[in-house]
Amino acid sequence: MAFKTVVFYGSYRRDRQGIKVARFLIDQLQQRGHTVVFADAMEYDFGILDRMYKEFEPGQAPAKMAELAGHIKDADGFVVVAGEYNHSIQPGLSNLMDHFLEEYFFRPAGIVAYSPGGVGGMRAAMQLRAFLAEMGMATISTIFSIPKLGSAFDQAGLPQDESLTKKVGKFLDELEWYQTALQQHRSQHGTPF
Repeated sequence: MAFKTVVFYGSYRRDRQGIKVARFLIDQLQQRGHTVVFADAMEYDFGILDRMYKEFEPGQAPAKMAELAGHIKDADGFVVVAGEYNHSIQPGLSNLMDHFLEEYFFRPAGIVAYSPGGVGGMRAAMQLRAFLAEMGMATISTIFSIPKLGSAFDQAGLPQDESLTKKVGKFLDELEWYQTALQQHRSQHGTPF
């Protein structure tokens, strides 16, 4: 089954290292046949949230916002790549995602968390569960956590430990299970609202 998956990434840092994680996930998804849209907060820079997409009159939203809204509405699921900032999620990530709401409904999301330390972004991942659920997404059980980001990938973005490729396989197997199940249910039964 073919899937369209949006990968969200929220770092604005000049020397952002988490971009290696996002690119690794995009590569893994594409190898599995996914059509991938990369929602990078730096590319889709809407500024601090003033007006959500749904608050614009039809045809009046900024073109890039309307483009991303279309990708989200058409997606079968999401992968959210989050670094941990002060035991929380990146402000760029939450700001980007907060511009939308109904577009996410009844689709699964997988959480990918990273940090320079040994916890692997798990504190951010726990906050993301509540954040994504409130936006209408079902988060899968498996969290793909990457500790010690500085040594996890080389300069070209290739994983330095083959266990990362094995772990991402399990993570994506679960995401695809949910993508299949929810895609079929939406097509057969619609959604509650």
